[in-house]
Amino acid sequence: MGAVVGTLTMQTKQRRPSRDKADDDLEMTIVCHRPEGLDQLEAQTNFNKRELQVLYRGFKNECPSGVVNEETFKQIYSQFFPHGDASTYAHYLFNAFDTGNTGSIKFEDFVTALSILLRGSVTEKLQWTFNLYDINRDGYINKEEMTDIVRAIYDMMGKYTYPVLKTDAPKQHVDAFFQKMDKNRDGVVTLDEFLFSCQEDENIMRSLQLFENVI
Repeated sequence: MGAVVGTLTMQTKQRRPSRDKADDDLEMTIVCHRPEGLDQLEAQTNFNKRELQVLYRGFKNECPSGVVNEETFKQIYSQFFPHGDASTYAHYLFNAFDTGNTGSIKFEDFVTALSILLRGSVTEKLQWTFNLYDINRDGYINKEEMTDIVRAIYDMMGKYTYPVLKTDAPKQHVDAFFQKMDKNRDGVVTLDEFLFSCQEDENIMRSLQLFENVI
């Protein structure tokens, strides 16, 4: 949803000071899907009411119906990675945003995830990242799941990445992660193992920034 975030900055700068609360409340009602009340979203996220209003305008600008399906999500996301194929990673990212497994992302889904990714604690961010890796949502990350995510990120970054990435780079990346994370060597990484390993190892924390940068 990078395009939405990018749009938000422009929306803030172009905002007319003459708008008042009545205008804001009206704008929140004219789409097909009406989000939860601002007071409720303010209580559930780390954004204040004014920030939520600006976020909503940016979301509505990209998604006039009030919801975004996976195909639209992929189209928006791919704009920021023209040299690679972002479709597979966007698929995984869409599923992470779509916590209710409804096949669409509402404003509430978007702003809740954005609140965690931008202003959540380290633990909250890592928990969200764990859920992204846990593709089948069974509570564990296996090596195949992590390989799929990492390969999707490499594909998204494209052939023009500098320095040029080797073909076996995703496998090497995953092997290094698993060697440090799978403490009991049972072939899967639990949430506790993931949190512990990430927070004790500065190299892993730096590596995880790769995923934060492509949100």
